[in-house]
Amino acid sequence: MRIDAHQHYWKIARGDYDWMGPPVAPIIRDYLPADLQPHLKAAGIEKTVLVQAAATVAETEFMLELAEREATIGGVVGWIDLDAPDAPAVLKRLAGHQKFRGIRPMLQDIDDTFFILAEHRVAVLEALPSLGLTFDALVQPRHLPVVAALADRLPELKIVVDHGAKPFIAMGVIEPWASDMAALAKHQNVFAKISGLLTEAGADRSAAALKPYVDTLLSAFGPERLMFGSDWPVVELAATYDDWWRIANELTAGLSEAGRKAIFGGTAARFYRI
Repeated sequence: MRIDAHQHYWKIARGDYDWMGPPVAPIIRDYLPADLQPHLKAAGIEKTVLVQAAATVAETEFMLELAEREATIGGVVGWIDLDAPDAPAVLKRLAGHQKFRGIRPMLQDIDDTFFILAEHRVAVLEALPSLGLTFDALVQPRHLPVVAALADRLPELKIVVDHGAKPFIAMGVIEPWASDMAALAKHQNVFAKISGLLTEAGADRSAAALKPYVDTLLSAFGPERLMFGSDWPVVELAATYDDWWRIANELTAGLSEAGRKAIFGGTAARFYRI
């Protein structure tokens, strides 16, 4: 089964997509399941992981409502307020939904690099494994040692680094990102997504420009801990879904059939219980 391990839906009138502004003007419109279906069909993708795009529980509930109606949504990664007194109760309530699979705080937008390591936040995350839930790390290269520290603290927690931690592809900078990623991959509870890379690539969005970064991820994690994600519709800021699907296949063409099956479905199926 092919799985797109990272995509979004949103409805602008809901009003809580605070990150939307002039830099992302081309994608400020509604994106709903009917818009994605042609792309999934063309790529032979059967299931997706729907990931939060707003820092509200209301948006998570909106996604879960979509998941109840849309068979292609295999799992939902939502958001909770880790500082709220009722955070454990909210987490437990959401975990009762059959397609709720984990949470994603929007760490990249928080100035405090060490935000997630505060004791009261770690205490909330500690409950995730017992609820069968995972942690999506929306981070930048500065966060990689922090994610490693979190993986040390909570070895039972399954963590996935979204978008390869957004390396500085457009500037051609690979260190210390590559070394930090290799160190992070030593934690067997940490995975990564081959997603969101085209929007970090600047003017050169070719497979050749992305290859050193994808090869670094392959070397560090191996196919069994890597998963393909489209990051649709954000990917449309750089290319079409079909363009990214083609490039991702080109970048992994040298792998074994088993390796390719892992990246394009198997790893996500295991990680998100799809």
